Amino acid sequence: MSDFTIKCPSCRHEFALTEQLAGPMLADNEKRFGEQLAAAKAEAEHAISKAAALAKAAGKAEASAEQVALLERVKEQDQKLREAQAAQAAALKREQVLADKEAELELTVQKMIASERAVMTEKLTKEAQEKASLKDAEDAQVKEGMRRQIEALKQRIEQGSMQTQGEAAEMVLEDTLAQAFPLDGFSPVAKGVGGADVRQDVMAQGAIVGSILWESKRTKNWTAGWLAKLRNDQRSSGCEVAVITSVALPEGVDSFGIVDGIWVCAPRYAVPLATSLRHGLIEVAGAKGRAMGQETKMEMIYDYLTGTQFKQRVDAIVERFEDMQDNLRKERVFIEKQWALRAKQIDLVIASTVGMHGDLQGIAGRSMPEIASLDALALGVDRD
Repeated sequence: MSDFTIKCPSCRHEFALTEQLAGPMLADNEKRFGEQLAAAKAEAEHAISKAAALAKAAGKAEASAEQVALLERVKEQDQKLREAQAAQAAALKREQVLADKEAELELTVQKMIASERAVMTEKLTKEAQEKASLKDAEDAQVKEGMRRQIEALKQRIEQGSMQTQGEAAEMVLEDTLAQAFPLDGFSPVAKGVGGADVRQDVMAQGAIVGSILWESKRTKNWTAGWLAKLRNDQRSSGCEVAVITSVALPEGVDSFGIVDGIWVCAPRYAVPLATSLRHGLIEVAGAKGRAMGQETKMEMIYDYLTGTQFKQRVDAIVERFEDMQDNLRKERVFIEKQWALRAKQIDLVIASTVGMHGDLQGIAGRSMPEIASLDALALGVDRD
């Protein structure tokens, strides 16, 4: 900046143009020129805009007829387009309505078919069930008829077999008793007369001293009604004693015994029981002969010995004896347990005492005296 000089117009004095002098002037000129440039630019832009508007107006005036025609064609095409769109929309709507109706019709037809199928299926199922039920009923009826026929045949066979077995058992019983007591009289009871099988008349010194009525059973199960039936037969026959020999015995009878006044025994005990009963009848008859005045007492004694009261007394004695044996066994077990417990406690005391003595010997040495009784106890030796 020092290379430039200026001259004062008044005094014509030249001096150097420094930055301090030129800065304010340059800023002022720059501001002024900027404002002028902006104004010129705005004016030019306005002129250009005006010219363009004028040119546009002139162009519109020339092309107005063509534009009108073009606008008409555009409007016509737009109208046709709208009409086509409306027609297409209507067609689509009709197609949708038809599709909906077709779908509804198809659904209705399917429902009708399904309903008819269900009705037909139910009908066929019901008919099949009725046929099956009818066939099952027919089969059941046939089976029931066959079962009844089989049961009837089985009953006939069993009845024939039981009758045959019963008759064979009666014969075996009669033969067995007759061989065991050849002096007695034996007579089979007629069929249909009572339920007994054999009557045994006990003979002593050529005279009948009493009678035993026998009935043989070979069934698998015991029937309590046999007792009352045989009692009635006993009263009708006048026999002093009645006996049932049966493979199946009532509860509480293992070999033989009295049940409701009737003797009951297994077939293998028939002879031993008959021996006892014969002996009793002979003794009673002898007692009657020796002391006719004591007939009533002997009958009472006989009734007592052969009655249920005597058997109950014996059973009670046996039961008490068994109870005493059971109590004795329990006491023996308890005492043996107590002995074992006390022996174990004594062994523990001895072991502790011997151990304590050994500990003291380990501490005191030989000065600790020996205790002979402890050694004997430790060895299990009696001091005596």
